[in-house]
Amino acid sequence: MGFCDWANVNERNREYHNLEWGRPVHDDRTMFEHLSMECLQCGLSWDLMLRKREVFRACFDGFDYEKVARYDETDVERILDTKDMLRSPAKIRALIQNAKCLLTIREEFGSFCDYLWSFTDGKTVLYEGHDTGRIPVRNGLSGRISRDLKKRGFRYVGPVTVYSHLQACGLINDHSADCPCRARINEHHSTIVLPRDEEMF
Repeated sequence: MGFCDWANVNERNREYHNLEWGRPVHDDRTMFEHLSMECLQCGLSWDLMLRKREVFRACFDGFDYEKVARYDETDVERILDTKDMLRSPAKIRALIQNAKCLLTIREEFGSFCDYLWSFTDGKTVLYEGHDTGRIPVRNGLSGRISRDLKKRGFRYVGPVTVYSHLQACGLINDHSADCPCRARINEHHSTIVLPRDEEMF
């Protein structure tokens, strides 16, 4: 059986691919962690994010968004001074801002997950042709969600970042046709097959 090519970079990526990537997320803390890592990754490699994941968790209280939403400039400085942490004040402040925005969305929709899954009617999307490897960096769905998140005050949530987030959290199943993870996800979650959607490569 085959696996998605990127998973074979190293054991760290292989484990993330096999145990997390593409599995539908319905827990707000996990959803916030995935989105935060995608925001931190902007301009950097995903392997670096996985290598620094425990540093991120330590800096942001395990991605407890209620705690992160209460952070102030003292916390920004604390995080910047943490060994092996990314030195990006803008990204750190963005995560704090995003946590505050998440709380507002939770008040309106019940949960951040319910908000995001409302864009796909609660189903994992299978786009025609993606299982053959022709996967975009962004599409119409990620663009719509990106625009709405920005309107609600989120930062570092462009359509490319959002598309990666949708893949990671199982709103889109972009595992390849010969990857066993694709079938396992489809067996246990509601799916919908859709045509390509304003895709950019």
